[in-house]
This record gives sequence, structure tokens and C-alpha cells, in this order.
Amino acid sequence: MSEFLMKPKIDFAFKEIMMDEKARLGFLSVILKLNREDIKETRILNAHLRKNHEDEKQGILDVRILMDNDTEIDIEIQLAPIHVWAERSLFYLSKMYTEQIIKGQDYTVFKKCVNISILDFELFQEDEEFYSCFHIREDTRHILYTDKMEFHVLELPKLPPELREDSSDLLLWAKFINAERKEEFDMLAERNADIRSAYQQLQVISRDREKRLEYEAREKALRDYNQMIIEAEMRGEARGEARGEAKGEARGKNEMASNIARNMLGLNIPIDTIIKSTGLTAEQIKNL
Repeated sequence: MSEFLMKPKIDFAFKEIMMDEKARLGFLSVILKLNREDIKETRILNAHLRKNHEDEKQGILDVRILMDNDTEIDIEIQLAPIHVWAERSLFYLSKMYTEQIIKGQDYTVFKKCVNISILDFELFQEDEEFYSCFHIREDTRHILYTDKMEFHVLELPKLPPELREDSSDLLLWAKFINAERKEEFDMLAERNADIRSAYQQLQVISRDREKRLEYEAREKALRDYNQMIIEAEMRGEARGEARGEAKGEARGKNEMASNIARNMLGLNIPIDTIIKSTGLTAEQIKNL
């Protein structure tokens, strides 16, 4: 048990780390580019978003946090690639946003909603930066339309292999979330006090037998899901190859029949006879 350390990028472990207030304040201040001292309080909220009617899709967030200025934060961790991640995160943030208003209130009640996506896959493959921040702006003059919705994306596969002396706290946090070995955790904890607090919380939950069982169950579920996706893709490729081979054979037979038909046309053989001999239609033969 003493050697075992959970991986922070497994959502169960990350949620537990965010229960530590110092780690939570440190992470949010870095991501949101705020002075840590300006954040007076943060509170973990119920992760289940409200359903307004029975047929509405249920939204369940990984970590939902309320800031002291009423800004709501949704932190999502996703390990398996989801190509429609932008649409998914927009769905969750929109539900969080509209939850703020009830019948009889006006639109001044709306507070800022922020999505933080921590992804173990590349969402923007054409770009090398591991961190991106998005707002709603005018296309050419870049005027901010509203600051009420904001999206932050961390793409873990894009992290540089080595740290420098001047590496940002943002990179240190991303490295911590992506770390798996004790040596990595120790080094990062030495460089940032809030990461040190997060690491201490990680050590505590890693020694808790019940939490370890929950963590391992979640890790197994993620492995099983990833394996199902891989096998589904393999089945799809196999079906595609089979269809490709069948189409190739059909094209080959069609080309052979067309060559035979051309030769028969050159010998002035009647079209009816060519149709019977090659299986081609009258239209196909006319096109030749």
C-alpha cells in the first residue's frame, strides 16, 4: 500500500484531490489567471445538473465548483478520444448557465460559467500548444461578445518531455496531473507549494483501502471502455476491408466484361448476344 500512488488524471483521483482546499485554490488561480489571495473561498457543488423535463439528457459533471464571486466552474477529465468534445463541453456549460435562472427572474442574474477540460488526447491536432483558452468574440475586430462563458483546454499528450527552470505554474500543474511515478511527484511538489498540498492529498487517498478499491474499479471501467472502442474500430476496419475487397472484385469483373464487350462490338456481334455473354446492360454497352 505504501508504494501505490493513484494517477491524478483518473477522474476519481482528481475529484479527491480537489477536495483539498489549498490544492483547489492553487489549481484554479493558475488556470483562471487570478491572484491566489483574491480568491476568498471556493465550494464543491453537487455534480448533477438539473433536468427540467423527463426526456432531457442528464448532465453529470466531474467536479463542480462555486467561486466566492458566484462564478461556476466545471472541471472535466477525459482519457478516451471524443471527437465531439467541444459540443459536449458546450452542452454541459450551457446547462450550468441556464440553471441559474428561474421563473420571474430577469437576465441580470446570470453569472460567469467556466469549463476546464483536461484531455488525454489531442483535440486540436493542427496546433502544438498544450493549453488553449476560448471566449465568444467578434471574428475580425475580436470584440468580446460576453465574458459569461469561458473554455479552458489542457491537452496532456502535448506536454513537453522536460521542465525548465522558468517553466510556468500552469505547466507544473499539467505535469502533476499527467504524472505516474513517485519521482515525478516529488520533483513537482518541491517546485510548487499548492502542488505539494495536492500530492499530500494524493498520498492520503492512495493509502485509503476503500478509496483504492473505488479507484481501481474506475480505472478498470476506463480500460474496459477503451478496449471496447479499440475492438469496435478494428471490427469497422475489417468490415471496411471486406467491402473494399468485394468492390475491387466487382470492379475487376466489370472491367473484364467491358473489354470482352468491346472486342465483340469490334466484330459487329449483335448487342443482345453481348448482353447474354457479358452480363452488362444495354446502357453500359452503349456507353462503350
